[in-house]
Amino acid sequence: MRVLVVEDSSPILRAVVGSLEENGFAVDSTAEGDEGLWMAETHDYDVAVLDIMLPGMDGLTILKNLRKGGKKTPVLFLTAKDQISDRVTGLNAGADDYLVKPFAIEEMIARVHALCRRRYDDADAVLRCADLEVDTLRKKVKRLHYDIDVPSRYYAVLEYLMRNQGRVVSRTDIETHTYDELVSPMSNVVDVAIHTLRQLLKVDEHAKPLIHTKRGQGYILEERD
Repeated sequence: MRVLVVEDSSPILRAVVGSLEENGFAVDSTAEGDEGLWMAETHDYDVAVLDIMLPGMDGLTILKNLRKGGKKTPVLFLTAKDQISDRVTGLNAGADDYLVKPFAIEEMIARVHALCRRRYDDADAVLRCADLEVDTLRKKVKRLHYDIDVPSRYYAVLEYLMRNQGRVVSRTDIETHTYDELVSPMSNVVDVAIHTLRQLLKVDEHAKPLIHTKRGQGYILEERD
């Protein structure tokens, strides 16, 4: 899952970005409100974490512009303002959640996870497809009672496929939501990730293929007879 963080406090920005990355998120970040709006408008983020008080353009203005433009990216506000009226203003502007500084990083991570689940209509933190289970909080993968050790660079791709199971996702979709930086058009990182995941999920002779190729379109994760 890919997250945008817009925060002008360097210590907070480093802590938030570092913790998100440690928890398997791909993260883009900036300390400038104007740049934050541009990034949010030009990329498809799973969650945006916005500070309200920002240089150039504040978080509320960023949010209002996003909603006016039709962007439904879930937004978590980080702010030092703790008055009820401030929270109401943010929520009425289209924010999905609100966290007052100082806050515990663990709580912020939990709220981002919750917004990701809400975006993909996943009420449970454990995603399931046939005999495959992916625990998105503990980053654990299990199939047919086998625990599968999935490296983080491939886990992000698997989680994205699981959240979109039954739908075809293109290579560009996967790159956008699982990698921090732009991937070269000539790169085969997605193909390598898909090949590796297929091998990892083949835990024994009874494990049916779950990741299928839609030639010319992308990939789809689903159970087939």
